[in-house]
Amino acid sequence: MIKEELKILMVEDNPADVTLIRREISKVAENAEVTVCNNVTDFRLNLIKNPPDLIISDYNLPTSSGLEILEVAQRLTPSVTFLFITGTINDEELAADTILNGASGYMLKKNISKLHQRLEPYLNAISKNGPMMHPVRKKIVESKKLVRDIEVFLENFSRENMSHREGMLKIQEDLKRLK
Repeated sequence: MIKEELKILMVEDNPADVTLIRREISKVAENAEVTVCNNVTDFRLNLIKNPPDLIISDYNLPTSSGLEILEVAQRLTPSVTFLFITGTINDEELAADTILNGASGYMLKKNISKLHQRLEPYLNAISKNGPMMHPVRKKIVESKKLVRDIEVFLENFSRENMSHREGMLKIQEDLKRLK
């Protein structure tokens, strides 16, 4: 049983599956904090506000695909383990595609009663590497926020410069008319 605190962000739209997955996680991790969302917008907000140690996502969601969720995760928290737990990946090519796109693994919901056994190696690795990875993830998140702040500053600065330039051109035109 893993005793370290783990933050898990789950993207799932089926309440019954949420309950079953939570139960399976609790068989392996004693102190897992599981946050659940069911769309890209909430996922992005949760990811930024409280970066997880593990992301678990369904593949088919009402408003997006699991690959969209994976893409956001890789852009915002590239070092976080990402697993698909789904009932829809029956196609080996599609399963391989999820791995090639950056997922750490996938598990089928039809085997949900054995999910804790499949999750255990991932959770053990996360708990062992967590103390080393948390400061790195925190720095990455801070750096990305700083970059976003700089981009906003530069955009505003450019707008102000254009406004000043337009004002100067208008003054020059007015001066020419006065001559």
